[in-house]
Amino acid sequence: MAEPRSVSHRPGHRRWPWLVLVLIVLAAGAYWLVGRDAGSMKGGRPGLGGNRMAAMANMKTPVRVATVQQGSIQHTLKAIGTVTAFNTVTVRSRVDGELQKIFFSDGQKVNAGDMLAQIDPRTYQVQLDQALGQQKQNEAQLQNAQRDLQRYQLLFKQNSIAKQQVDAQAALVQQFLGSRKSDQAAVDSARLQLDFTRITAPISGRLGLRKVDEGNMVNASNTDGIVVITQTQPISVLFTLPQAQLPEVLAQLRAGKTLTADLYDRDDLRKIATGELMSVDNQIDVATGTVKFKARFANEDESLFPNQFVNVRLRVDTARSLLVPTMAVQQGSIGAFVYVVDEGDKVHIQRIVTGRVDDKLIAVESGLSEGQRVVVEGLDRLREGAAVEVVTGAQASPAAAMPAGLAAGSGDGAAPAAPASAH
Repeated sequence: MAEPRSVSHRPGHRRWPWLVLVLIVLAAGAYWLVGRDAGSMKGGRPGLGGNRMAAMANMKTPVRVATVQQGSIQHTLKAIGTVTAFNTVTVRSRVDGELQKIFFSDGQKVNAGDMLAQIDPRTYQVQLDQALGQQKQNEAQLQNAQRDLQRYQLLFKQNSIAKQQVDAQAALVQQFLGSRKSDQAAVDSARLQLDFTRITAPISGRLGLRKVDEGNMVNASNTDGIVVITQTQPISVLFTLPQAQLPEVLAQLRAGKTLTADLYDRDDLRKIATGELMSVDNQIDVATGTVKFKARFANEDESLFPNQFVNVRLRVDTARSLLVPTMAVQQGSIGAFVYVVDEGDKVHIQRIVTGRVDDKLIAVESGLSEGQRVVVEGLDRLREGAAVEVVTGAQASPAAAMPAGLAAGSGDGAAPAAPASAH
C-alpha cells in the first residue's frame, strides 16, 4: 500500500496573517493621530498650526493714518541744473614781456582793480620817454612857427612882405598843430602800454590756480592766460524744462511775477539755496525739445560751486485743493488708489484722480472728501475689508508691531493679495 505524500508548508503561508495585522495597527495609529490634530484645531488645544491660524484670523493690522485736508499746494517743476559762475574771466597779458612778480595766491578772493601781476616795465618806460621827447621837440617847433606867423602878419599889415609868405607860415603852424596831436597820441599809447604791465583784476571773484610762474615770458597771444577769475557771489544755475511746460512759466513772467527757484542736493533731500528765475532762452532745442532757463542765487555762504550738479524746483504758482501725503497713494491695475479707514476701523480701496505733486503732498482732484482717513504706513499687508489698528503718537511703527511669526515672508500662512490687483 502506497504511503501518503507529506504536505510541505511554505513559509509565506505563515507570514501573511502577521503582515495584515501590522498594517491594521499602523492604519489605526494614523487615524488616531489625524483625529487628534483635527480635534486640536477645532477645540482650540495648544498646537503650532492652530495658534498661527487663530492669530491670523483675529489679528488687526497696525497702521498709521492721515486726514484728508484742504490746503495750498505749490505747482513745482523739477529739473536737473548745473551751477555756473555769474561771470568768468581769463586774465591775460596785453603786452609781451617777462612776468616779474605775482601778487596773488591760488584760490584767493579778489576785488576789481586788485593788483595780480607785474610784467617787466622797462621796455615800455623807454618807449614812453621817447614819445615824450618827440612831443617836446615838436612843441618847440610849433611855438617858433607861431611866433614867426605873428611877425609875418604884422609885416603884411605894413605892406613889407607878400601875402603868399604869410599863408605859407600859417600852413606850417597848422602842420605843427597836427604833429602835436600825433605826439600826444603816441605818448598816450606808450603810457597805456606801460600801464598794461600792471595786471589787475577786471572783476571781483575767486581766483583759480595760476597757469604761469614768475620769470616766464608772457605775451598777448597766449590763450591760456595767467589765471581765471570766477564770480560766485551772486552765482547762476542753468537748467532745462520740456517745451510743454514753457507756456505756464511764460504766463507768470508776462504777468510780472518773480518765480522762486529752490536748489536741493544730489539726493534731492536737503535744500541748499533759494533764488529767483532770471531769464529764459530765446529758442527751443530741437534735438531735445527743451528750453534753457537761468536762475540767480546770492550764494552768500558759497555752498554753490561752479559746475556743480543740483536738483532744481521752480515754483510756478499756488492752488487750493484736497491734499494727502504722497506715501498714501498706491498704483495698481485700477490706477491710483488709497486705503480709506472707515468708522469701524476697516480699510477699503478707493480709486482717486491725482493732480499736482509738491514734495510730500499730492493734490486729489476726485475720489476723496475732506476729513476722511487714509493709510500712510503699514500698506504692505492690507486688503479690502481688513481690520486695522490705528497707531498714533510715539507707539511702535506698524512694521515693528507685527508679530514675529507673522511677518511678511514667514510662517505657514500665505501672503495676502497685492494691492495692485485690487478692482
